[in-house]
Amino acid sequence: MNRMKSAEATWYQTSAEAVITRLESDRQQGLNNQEVEQRQAQYGKNRLRKGKRKSLAYLVLHQFSDFMILVLMAAAIISGVIGDIEDTIAILFILLLNGLIGAVQAYRAERALEALRAMDTPQVSVLRDGKKRLIPAVELVPGDIVSLQEGNLVAADMRLLKAVGLESDESTLTGESQTAHKSTETIEASDLPPGDRNNMVFRGSHITRGRGTGIVTAIGMQTEIGQIANLRSVQKGVQTPLQVRMARFGRLLAIAILLICSLIFITGLLQGQPLILMLLTAISLAVAAIPEALPAVITISLALGARRLSRNNSLVRNLPAVETLGSVTYICSDKTGTLTQNRMSVETFVIAGRSFSRLDQAADLLAAQQMGKALALCNDVSRRGRELHGEPTELALYQAAEAAGYQKQVLEQRSPRQAEIPFDSKRKLMMTLHPDAEGSIAYVKGAPEVVLTRCLDQCGTHGPEALDSGHWLHQAEALANRGYRVIAVAQHRFAGSVEQLTDADQALTLLGLVALIDPPRPEAEGAVSDCRGAGITPVMITGDHPGTAKAIAVRLGIVDEQAPVLTGQEIEQLTESEFQHRVRAVRVYARVSPTQKIRIVQALQQQGEFVAMTGDGVNDAPALKQAGIGVAMGKKGTDVARQAADMVLLDDNFATIVQAVREGRRIFDNIRKFIKYTMTSNSGEIWTLFLAPFLGLPVPLLPIHILWINLVTDGLPGLAFTFEKEEPGSMLRPPRPPRESIFSHGMWQHILWVGLFIGAISIASQAWAIGQDNVYWQTIVFTVLTFSQLFHALAVRSEHRSIFSLGVFSNTAMLGAVILTFGLQMAVIYIPGLNPLFNTQPLPLSDLFICIGLSSLTLFVVECEKLLVRRRLIYNRPPNQVPEA
Repeated sequence: MNRMKSAEATWYQTSAEAVITRLESDRQQGLNNQEVEQRQAQYGKNRLRKGKRKSLAYLVLHQFSDFMILVLMAAAIISGVIGDIEDTIAILFILLLNGLIGAVQAYRAERALEALRAMDTPQVSVLRDGKKRLIPAVELVPGDIVSLQEGNLVAADMRLLKAVGLESDESTLTGESQTAHKSTETIEASDLPPGDRNNMVFRGSHITRGRGTGIVTAIGMQTEIGQIANLRSVQKGVQTPLQVRMARFGRLLAIAILLICSLIFITGLLQGQPLILMLLTAISLAVAAIPEALPAVITISLALGARRLSRNNSLVRNLPAVETLGSVTYICSDKTGTLTQNRMSVETFVIAGRSFSRLDQAADLLAAQQMGKALALCNDVSRRGRELHGEPTELALYQAAEAAGYQKQVLEQRSPRQAEIPFDSKRKLMMTLHPDAEGSIAYVKGAPEVVLTRCLDQCGTHGPEALDSGHWLHQAEALANRGYRVIAVAQHRFAGSVEQLTDADQALTLLGLVALIDPPRPEAEGAVSDCRGAGITPVMITGDHPGTAKAIAVRLGIVDEQAPVLTGQEIEQLTESEFQHRVRAVRVYARVSPTQKIRIVQALQQQGEFVAMTGDGVNDAPALKQAGIGVAMGKKGTDVARQAADMVLLDDNFATIVQAVREGRRIFDNIRKFIKYTMTSNSGEIWTLFLAPFLGLPVPLLPIHILWINLVTDGLPGLAFTFEKEEPGSMLRPPRPPRESIFSHGMWQHILWVGLFIGAISIASQAWAIGQDNVYWQTIVFTVLTFSQLFHALAVRSEHRSIFSLGVFSNTAMLGAVILTFGLQMAVIYIPGLNPLFNTQPLPLSDLFICIGLSSLTLFVVECEKLLVRRRLIYNRPPNQVPEA
């Protein structure tokens, strides 16, 4: 057993008998109980290592690691130190709510993901102590001899000892949609990828046809799947654009607040204001300037988005992933099972020199009639109840024949199978013998280059005709170059009855060609088109044949006929700089390995792109984790892929990604609206406090006023932005560059000038009322500032559209928040018990209306700004981002 490790990579280069010897097993007896126990102690159970399950407590604590959260916690401490316990409690409550929402969403996603896993342990037939036993797959050890039958899930990597017509579906490992034909012959070539090791079967693949016996060479994490899973574990995730932007925003905000508050503190002292008052004012302004509702707004927006997506069969495992898809610039997608249906389908018949999409379209041709019988009878598909069982290619041929009226069960009653030569990798054809009205007939199907060399003539419209083999080979090659799997069908008639097939395959009559392909999903073409319309570049990355990959990519609109296809072998020959140069131009990659998928994703990321990766196979998992966002398939996807992904599509529908992109863009737009709103409000407060002393006016607000405005205006109206509908044309604009500032497209200008405007009307109201006592004019400024921010909240519900076209009632949450905040402001002005606490006094009705009138000017000036935006006179917005009002 000590030699096993060094031989792991060369099992396919070793003869079957030598493998048995190296593994110290026995072809007739298998392993005994003592050997099994020793190997289980040495190698452990045959299972893949699972990631450590995160506790709810860990998920809650993880929510408090963000920089903005830490700044807010510091603000809460400062509020407590200066004696404002109410604001401390408010901030801590918001932070706790934010943490709980994020943690619960992550916990629910993990629970739902576990529910996707198979609940039963697969059983395998193994030879031990000379007897066949049925044992759980987790009990397998290296050296076990396992029986393989059609329909079996391969539970470990094995070197084949026997293979009779054995074929395996390895799409989850290799990305290859066609089944792999297996044999026991030793392979001399070295460094072959798993898809070319025809004398081995691998964990996670399915036996689709035939039978065989294999000896276990690797279990658990030592299998090909296990090594890929281990590769996934060393990949580090990347921060989402939202996380990057928020971290940068938090750092810049903290620095700006310290500078501004220090300046206001020093200015007040120079004006002769009391030290304690200015200290409290500066600290209160610092607390108010921090948008403590921002984490809650972001988390609630993401949680609501995740909830909407769950109704559309998208399971969000990582909350920021909801917004991330709205920012991606590239979507790198696996082909098999993601863009295609992962099943073979007949698309073209070539009969008597003509092409048909269905067999019954050529029903008047004798060749078509004979082909229908051949496809039904020379076929090993079986029907069990309503379900069909068989190899994918044969299933497609069976269904094509049945659709044309050639039912296998009916035909077999008249012409039962008498003999057969099963398909194998040497002969590359299959032949069956049946009785016929004129004697006996043999039906043949196989590789065109093999079948055509055995044909003497062809079946034409009414009978045999001369055969042009070169012409037929040219047609077969043309179909293959378009990505089809091509099969030739022929027959041979016997004058009398025969019982065995001898040299019948040397004098065949060609019936025609059948072209099959793994067809695209019906919704995939529209989804690709939507992605391109949204400025997202779709890229296909597959382990499949280059011709097949390009054919599907052309159909889906990913590339045109002239586009290049880059193979994994070609990638290996490119230097890093050469590959960096080509990665932006290539849209289809074929025959790539898991490590090459990671290299493609990393190359795009180094070009400044934000990359999403979709897939369902084990071979996709490492790239899913490396990508900015990984999207796995829930139904056909492997557990390894789902664990690596940020989002799981429960219906395996590629088009669902488009809905996720739309939702992500809506969420980001709403977060931008909230930041624009809250930072403009804070800007208005800062301008008011900063400019009043320079104009010879006293400090216009007390600390309690600042904290109250911050609490009521940032709170409910801020949260109401999460319910805004998507902006028209959101799917017609290009993605926001990942490194683009959140203040781009005119936001910082808006924050600056609208904040200055709010400050100006607030100071104007102070100047107008300054002749009265301090409490009176402070109440005036306090009210104007509060109402100005409420009008601003209504105005910035859309970046482009007028509030009059949006409608006041289109966001009832915002309307309710504004009304409630207005009521709270009225309470602190007109309820006598609150006047001493907030240092306010009741205003005459006429003065209240003047405050409302001044504040409403904010709505007017912002509507003027949006009018200029729609006419493309400011902020240089691209036309497709500016829908008409």
